[in-house]
Amino acid sequence: MPSSPSSAEAPGRVVSGHGRHVVVETAGGERVLCHTRAKKSDCVVGDIVAWQRSGDEGVVDSVLPRRSLLHRQDAWKTKAFAANIDQMLVVVAAEPVFSESQLARALIAAEAAAIAAGIVLNKRDLPAFAAAEARLAPYATIGVDVVGLALKKDPDEARARLAPLLAGRATLVLGPSGAGKSTLVNLMVADASAQVGEISQALGTGRHTTTATHWYWLDGDRQSALVDSPGFQEFGVRQIAPERLAALMPDLGRHAGECRFYNCSHLHEPGCGVLAALERGEIADSRYRIYREILAELKS
Repeated sequence: MPSSPSSAEAPGRVVSGHGRHVVVETAGGERVLCHTRAKKSDCVVGDIVAWQRSGDEGVVDSVLPRRSLLHRQDAWKTKAFAANIDQMLVVVAAEPVFSESQLARALIAAEAAAIAAGIVLNKRDLPAFAAAEARLAPYATIGVDVVGLALKKDPDEARARLAPLLAGRATLVLGPSGAGKSTLVNLMVADASAQVGEISQALGTGRHTTTATHWYWLDGDRQSALVDSPGFQEFGVRQIAPERLAALMPDLGRHAGECRFYNCSHLHEPGCGVLAALERGEIADSRYRIYREILAELKS
């Protein structure tokens, strides 16, 4: 049977994808498998796209302007993976011990994209929680909300505290393996499995759905969403210019204006406001160490 002719549609949202195949959700909630015209897809989850039908499937013509864009990286390249996000929630846990460097990179990327960010510290029921909370004290000091929860032990309290934080926003959830990110998603998204099933059906396969980024609706009105993405350790900051880094770390940035030299690297220059604040204890040693680490990467 011949395919029906192409027809332009109202803009839709990309809710998942793999390679040159993406799932576009229409304004009415229908999910349609679409192909991108370019050899390499520049659509990411969260994008609003202009598209048209072609038989039972569709073709993406263009990506509409984004209000935010986030990246991930590997040893060779940096690649966008989520767009039109309102806030980021990083899930870490008392155990296993989290990487503060990974956490800082995620928060720096959020700051660069002008996205609000918060931290969920999971496993409040474990003895190691107090030490983990102490490690996060510098983040609370710079204005990052740190929410202590026991996602498995006390799901009702967790749901009650998270619901107002997520309402009316598109929230990207990140976290290392074992921290409880999947527990949080399943707790807040009542039909997460069903939504993944719809995406799998639209893609025509169950493959890739566990490693892809997914957009989940939290409410019937589709005003609140969770975006779940794997690969926390690959969170990208290479797109940031080295000279912008200090300003994207609020505890350093508030002292950068006190430097004698306008192009101060905050590493060794005389009259450096950041080094002076570090010496006074106004910047945590761990935060400054992360600054030096990331700055060296960006310069290389």
